[in-house]
Amino acid sequence: MVIALLTDFGTRDYFVAAMKGVILSINPKAAVVDITHEIPPQDVWTGAFVLKSAYKWFPRGTIFLAVVDPGVGTERAPLIIKTRRYFFVGPDNGLLSLAAEEDGVEELYRITGSLPRASSTFHGRDVFAPAAAYLSLGVEPPMLGIPTSRWTKLTMPKPRLENGVLYVNVIYIDRFGNAYTSAGAEIYQIASVGDKLCVETPAGEVLATFVKSYGYAQPGEAVMLVNSEGYLELAISMGNAAAKYGLRQGQELKIRRCQQK
Repeated sequence: MVIALLTDFGTRDYFVAAMKGVILSINPKAAVVDITHEIPPQDVWTGAFVLKSAYKWFPRGTIFLAVVDPGVGTERAPLIIKTRRYFFVGPDNGLLSLAAEEDGVEELYRITGSLPRASSTFHGRDVFAPAAAYLSLGVEPPMLGIPTSRWTKLTMPKPRLENGVLYVNVIYIDRFGNAYTSAGAEIYQIASVGDKLCVETPAGEVLATFVKSYGYAQPGEAVMLVNSEGYLELAISMGNAAAKYGLRQGQELKIRRCQQK
């Protein structure tokens, strides 16, 4: 059984290793896979978005163990979510919600067990890792927690089109500095591939070419394209758009087709 890990722990410290140690102590045959441990610290939204983008490529039955947990040790619930094809284990702070809702939530449980003498600051090791490991052995969720109907959900912002202007939000910035937006195919309502787009950013207006893929642009050229996940993104060919234009998650961008001369 595959257990896929996503955290904001990084790899410098012992945190991820401790979680894997707990899992393998309970189920030595578990296949433990890393999605990423480089989610920015305490950034629940980015963790949720990355989990949503990654989960669907895993085999049916995969257990996703996600820990970005600034509320660890408080009254926030530890959750197991059974969806149509998967299990999700982690804190009830919205981290699991984008992926779980997309796959289709069937059952929700509040985890009631933990390792003996569980800490109040490392539930990834003491609560979530044991739950995921027992799930991988075939233990049913009702043996690990109590049913619940209350949980925290994040909402993906929606683009809007007004008078030829597409209003979008930056929802994710990848390691290349490409800024994913909340729009996708909506861009085709105002532009076609090859058009010039005027993009209002915090650093001022950017002239970007609407292209099919990065290779159709010259190095240093600003572009917009619909990426592999179906999101419209602002990028710089061979450059870093987020750094150059001061882009951050949550910002609003305004996009229009530039007047052709």
